[in-house]
Amino acid sequence: MSQRLHDKVAVITGGTSGIGEATASLFVAEGAQVVICGRSEEKGQRLASTLGDRCRFVTADVLIEADIERTLNFAVETFGGLDILFNNAGGPTHGLVDAVAREAIVYATDLLFASAALGMKHAIPHFRQRGGGVIINNSSVAAIRDNQGDLIYSAVKAALTHYSKLSAVRLGPENIRVNTISPGAIATPIFWGGSARANTLSDEENDKKMAKLEANLAKATPLSRSGVAADIAQGALYLASADGSFVNGHDLVIDGGRVNMFHEAPA
Repeated sequence: MSQRLHDKVAVITGGTSGIGEATASLFVAEGAQVVICGRSEEKGQRLASTLGDRCRFVTADVLIEADIERTLNFAVETFGGLDILFNNAGGPTHGLVDAVAREAIVYATDLLFASAALGMKHAIPHFRQRGGGVIINNSSVAAIRDNQGDLIYSAVKAALTHYSKLSAVRLGPENIRVNTISPGAIATPIFWGGSARANTLSDEENDKKMAKLEANLAKATPLSRSGVAADIAQGALYLASADGSFVNGHDLVIDGGRVNMFHEAPA
C-alpha cells in the first residue's frame, strides 16, 4: 500500500458493515488510525480486532448527539488528534407525498442530516487544533434526480449535499475541506433493512442476499455491474488524502453512470 493516510486519525460512523466497513479497512491499510462507531458491539469489536491496533470501536448511536461527541473525543484521546470525519451512518426511510407521517420526517432528518451536521460541529474544534481537516458526508444519487430512492430519503440527502457545499465555503479558509459522496446502486445491507437487519442474519444468508442483489443492480448501470462498498471507499480515500487536497465543496458521484440513464417516472 502507498500509505496515503500515514498517521492520519479518522472517525467513520456506521463503520461496522457495508461502506463503513470497507472504508475502515482501506483507511487502516493506507496508514490511518481509525475509530469506527455503530450500534452493533459484536460486529464492531470483531472488525476492530481484525484490523489490528490502529482501529478501535465505540458503541454509539448517531441519533444521540452525546454519542457523536463521545466518539470524536475518544479518537482524540486514543490517537492524539483528529484529521478525517466520514459521516457515513444512515439507513432506509419511508414516506409518500400524500401519506407522510411527521415521525418519518423527523427520523429521516435526525438520521441522515442532523447526525452529520452535529458530527461536523463537534469535529471542527479538533480540526482547528490540527490546523485543518477533512469532512466527508455520505449523500446519495437520490439527492440529484427522481426515482432513485424514497421521497423523504431523497429530499433529506439533497439537504445534506447542499449543507456540505455551504459549509465548505465557510470552513475552507481554515483548511477544513468538506465534500460529499453520492453513491449509486451499491450492493450493501441497506437494501434489506440496513445493518441492523443484516446483523440478525448469518454470514451465509447475507452472502446469498448480496449475490442476488449484485446481479439485480448490475442491470441498473451502464457498466453492467453492481457497485460495491469498496468503490465508495476508494472515493473516500481520494477525498481524504493529499490527492484530493484542492477538492472542496464537491459532490463526488460514484454510480457507474446510473444518473445518466433514462428511467420512466414512477406511476
